[in-house]
Amino acid sequence: MKKRLDKSKLLLIFAAATTSFLTGCASMEANKTDPLLSQAGFRTRTPETAEQKEVFASLPSNKIEHATVKGKSFYVFKDEKTGVAYVGGHREHQRYKELCAQKHAAQAAEEEMNPSLATKWSNQWGPQRD
Repeated sequence: MKKRLDKSKLLLIFAAATTSFLTGCASMEANKTDPLLSQAGFRTRTPETAEQKEVFASLPSNKIEHATVKGKSFYVFKDEKTGVAYVGGHREHQRYKELCAQKHAAQAAEEEMNPSLATKWSNQWGPQRD
């Protein structure tokens, strides 16, 4: 016996997938994130002193971290492959999130124009009857 997903379940699955996709932007691979960070205004910093190298080593790779030092708030993204950290303030972080949202919206629009194989398959067979 075959079960068919109704529209509300499909919508819920789509919403959950979209949410996880959007939140995943901050932890994407470095080579995909670096251009967005630079475009948002983050500055690259190479650790030079022993203390900077120790802090750099303790950061998780490919993830934006928030920190506050001496009352100043900033965000850091460690790119372990290139050995640099991207550093920015609140304004740069907000711009980065906007750029991620724009990128994901563009990808979603492209996918809508080029439906997946599953969508084509579903359309080919039409609605199922119980």
